[in-house]
Amino acid sequence: MKVLFIGGTGIISTTVSRQAIAAGFDLYLLNRGIRGTAPPGSHSITADINQPDKLRAGLQGLQFEVVVNWIAYTPQDIERDLALFKDVGHYIFVSSASVYQKPPAHYLITEETPLANPFWDYSRNKIACEDRLLRAFSEEGFPATIVRPSLTYDANFPVAIGSAGYTIADRMKKGWPIIVHGDGTSLWVVTHAEDFGWGFLGLLGNPRTFGQAFHITTDEVLTWNEIYRTIAGELRVEANLVHIPSDFIARTEPDWAGTLLGDKTWSAVFDNTKIKTFVPEFEAIIPFQEGIQRTIRWFEDERRRSVDQAEQVKMDRILSAYGERSAGVLI
Repeated sequence: MKVLFIGGTGIISTTVSRQAIAAGFDLYLLNRGIRGTAPPGSHSITADINQPDKLRAGLQGLQFEVVVNWIAYTPQDIERDLALFKDVGHYIFVSSASVYQKPPAHYLITEETPLANPFWDYSRNKIACEDRLLRAFSEEGFPATIVRPSLTYDANFPVAIGSAGYTIADRMKKGWPIIVHGDGTSLWVVTHAEDFGWGFLGLLGNPRTFGQAFHITTDEVLTWNEIYRTIAGELRVEANLVHIPSDFIARTEPDWAGTLLGDKTWSAVFDNTKIKTFVPEFEAIIPFQEGIQRTIRWFEDERRRSVDQAEQVKMDRILSAYGERSAGVLI
């Protein structure tokens, strides 16, 4: 099966690209060539998806059975793809589980949970993308499928609040405070990219999935306290957790308001019955503790230990502001 990934070198898609090649897909990656490295066995198309006239020349003579867009964020992106790939056999849009109703009416989320997120532009744009694709399916028969990942990680440490690369591990190893939103007891799932990938690849080219939406997550449910303490435990350090209300974090650092109030603040547990029905062989088999062990082994190469100093400053600013507020209350 000849498949085109638009993107394919991101946190989730790099892992899925390697899995697709191992599974025998004839994989092409379309990107600008400025992020990541295409895995061996794939074909690279270096082009800008936002320059469709030039892109058509680069795609000339190539026919794909499946096109997956990992990097579509706005309805304009979808309109462009509908024009570019109107004859494709199957189009998959990678959306986000953050599209589900916030605040949730119920902690257990199915694909039938309403889509509504008043806190995050990113999520509202993803909802608009989904709406346009479903309209194209119902009105024109466009063979679209929607996939909604939740927090999914690969070799890197899971992105929690404002952390990237080795940043959270660096703070933990130095004994610095780690910000945990709320009291840390809300429920969450953290999915390894390999688990996600096997479910995802099972959807490719399946006409029964046209016009359908799926989330793909682990069934392991953790609290945020457990997530941070698991990371610290595998690093062989004690977690210095500081619990701060989400609304305070969002006011102090507005850049984090969307990902917090629009996603991580709320308990989120996903019913994976639908993906298991369409892809019966799918099962998430990598528990979080094992995944973190793999991550730590990956970071044994010190050249990979990138620390985002700008995010460190933001965390310290929040901690300082919260400490001052707490001191004021005590007085």
